[in-house]
Amino acid sequence: MIHGEDHMADGIVPDNPGNSVGPEEEDAGSGGGEGPGDEVSEERLAYFIGMLRDENAGWRWKAAEALARLGDIRAVDPLIGALSDEDWRVRQKAAWALGYLGDPRAIIPLRRAYPNEREGVQEIIMEALDMIRDRMARR
Repeated sequence: MIHGEDHMADGIVPDNPGNSVGPEEEDAGSGGGEGPGDEVSEERLAYFIGMLRDENAGWRWKAAEALARLGDIRAVDPLIGALSDEDWRVRQKAAWALGYLGDPRAIIPLRRAYPNEREGVQEIIMEALDMIRDRMARR
């Protein structure tokens, strides 16, 4: 993938991600976003989902954060997959992102990931579970 450093600066998401994702990401699923992600473009969503598989862990970490900030629940399954990333920082950011999105589908994968994680990741997993429970209580 080709990435410019500007696209993530100050939380800015690219308007035109180009051809940096393969055809499998083009249909990211349905379910629309809740809250700030209601108008998430398919291109942006597919771009950041594709970045979760980048060879550079820094880009994967940034993709997890961007997906959370897009606020689209279609990112939940790819973020659950990122809980198995080889880099602990990506797993930690994926856990945070899942908490930020607040979708209850993440509860079981987060609980399963917890015992095998380092302390810092475990702390974020617990915070994510709390955020999901809080969001569920407000519904």
